[in-house]
Amino acid sequence: ALERARTSIYPQRYGTWDNAIVLKDSRAAMTEPADVVFVGTPPDSHIAIANAVLDHATLKALIIEKPLAGPDLAGCAELAARVKKAGIFAGVGYNHTLGQNTLAAEDLLKAGKIGPISTLSARTREHWGGIFKAHPWLAGPADSYLGFSSRGGGAAGEHSHGINIWQHFAHVIGAGRVNEVSATLDMSNEAGTLYDRLCFIAMKTENGLTGDVIQDVVTAPSEKSCRIQGRDGFIDWRVNHKPGHDAVLSGNGEMVNETLVAKTRADDFKAEIAHLQEVLAGRVASSPISLERGLDTMMVIAAAFKSHKTGRRVRIDWNRGYTPEALQ
Repeated sequence: ALERARTSIYPQRYGTWDNAIVLKDSRAAMTEPADVVFVGTPPDSHIAIANAVLDHATLKALIIEKPLAGPDLAGCAELAARVKKAGIFAGVGYNHTLGQNTLAAEDLLKAGKIGPISTLSARTREHWGGIFKAHPWLAGPADSYLGFSSRGGGAAGEHSHGINIWQHFAHVIGAGRVNEVSATLDMSNEAGTLYDRLCFIAMKTENGLTGDVIQDVVTAPSEKSCRIQGRDGFIDWRVNHKPGHDAVLSGNGEMVNETLVAKTRADDFKAEIAHLQEVLAGRVASSPISLERGLDTMMVIAAAFKSHKTGRRVRIDWNRGYTPEALQ
């Protein structure tokens, strides 16, 4: 895997290999001091590996790829408590919240030009053929966690940027956490898999904001957006709006202003690294990629599965922590 990263994955995605990068077996490097440890393994291994890192490593920050875990929430509450006790920064890799298009949308919201917010509507709809093209050693969803919702795959988990960016903008406008979820999933069991192809979620926050999220693994070309609808206008947050560009569209129904943001795939991660530098320097009071925010997204994912299974609306009781018992 390390050799494949050096000779294939890195050159295809980012260009010429940087010889300053040192490749080591993670088990051998576990006890070496580190500023940040990144966990980028399948979701159903995240919690165990994060605990192993906390057991053995000397670190300042821990970043876990999204989604944090499977929808059973196993180990989530315990990890949150352990990180708090350790006194380090921990986060989950929902780095769209750090993009320049996100910052531009936040600026428009703070300016108040679209008035009170009526609703949010987010979409992360993308055929996952691109994932398998980028990982050619996988023949299809059955070869990894992707084909199993219980392991963190499927649309709800793998494409949970949609849920997370909805929650992010809800925080920006002061709407609070999501506390009601109604969901319908389209499940697939082809070739020994069991995953949600389509995920439709209606959500309501503590302060009464209602809206929806759609995530899927079938849509081509992809759609990654969040519509923020106000009384006097709208803001559209978009990813890959045009080749090489994210965007923010805004207007009042008569005139649409388009702000293009040039971006490469690597820029997503550069923004994350720059943010972590600010975190470690003590200049970030509240991080949009914090473990708490990632856990909040996990709670919505778990609530969506329970809603689909029971056929009813599910309430999230935040006083019960990050546990299945909080889903009522």
